Amino acid sequence: MKILNLYPVLLLFAAAACTERIDLTLDESYIRLVVDGGISTDTASYRIHLTKTADYFYNEPTPRVVNAAVNLSDGMNTYPLTETEPGRSGVYETDSTFCGQIGNTYTLSIDLESPIDNRTTYTSSCRMMKVARLDSIQINFQPDWGPEGFWEIKVFAQEPGDEVNYYMFHYYRNDTLMTDSVWKIPISDDVYFNGNYVNGLTAVFINNENSWERPYPGDKITIQMSGITREYYDFLYQVQLAGYNIPFFTGPPANVQGNISDGAIGFFTAYSNSWASTVAK
Repeated sequence: MKILNLYPVLLLFAAAACTERIDLTLDESYIRLVVDGGISTDTASYRIHLTKTADYFYNEPTPRVVNAAVNLSDGMNTYPLTETEPGRSGVYETDSTFCGQIGNTYTLSIDLESPIDNRTTYTSSCRMMKVARLDSIQINFQPDWGPEGFWEIKVFAQEPGDEVNYYMFHYYRNDTLMTDSVWKIPISDDVYFNGNYVNGLTAVFINNENSWERPYPGDKITIQMSGITREYYDFLYQVQLAGYNIPFFTGPPANVQGNISDGAIGFFTAYSNSWASTVAK
């Protein structure tokens, strides 16, 4: 008697069943202002990006908000921002001599040429917090972590104490920013070391399989440790969490909470910096 192998036939039917076309019709959302940018204690030109939201299937670059009047204030002084390409860029920057001061609260005010969602004026405020003063950093290779091993960068610093502080870390290799997207930025609070000396906190992990980010002998390795507000810590945490949805293809459980007034999206942040460098061996 001849026995037929039905597995290939069943597999073919299963594959065919998975190719059914589904046309999704998504509702159009109302347009909102999107604000992205911040300032720090370092002297530099700082940029604020203004754009508009767009529908999911919008196949063009995000619309830029041009010809706006953008200003910063610390309660005593006002610092006007200028559009880098007037009428085109939607990017507004401070003077190159600007630097923030710890303890000040900075208010960003935006006056639009044309209304968005029937509004022309938006504001946001953020306090510039303390930061732990970095003494040094240390880089170690852990060959037993994963198939190719991991690098870890540890920080040594005196934590200021007085209140719960929140931190973010940026990693530079040869003065090139490696934590170049929000999902790569490590963040931490100081619950377990508030007011104490930080004796080797692992701030950054680097997969040795990643040839772009991993250090090589002789590379200059720099860590930027920044004191941030609780609100900005929560914002970064929510954005990063939204990038790891379970089950797949699900959206975030709620809109990420920013600090821009009147229903706008995004965050204006102010933070203090401490820096330390070493050479990879």
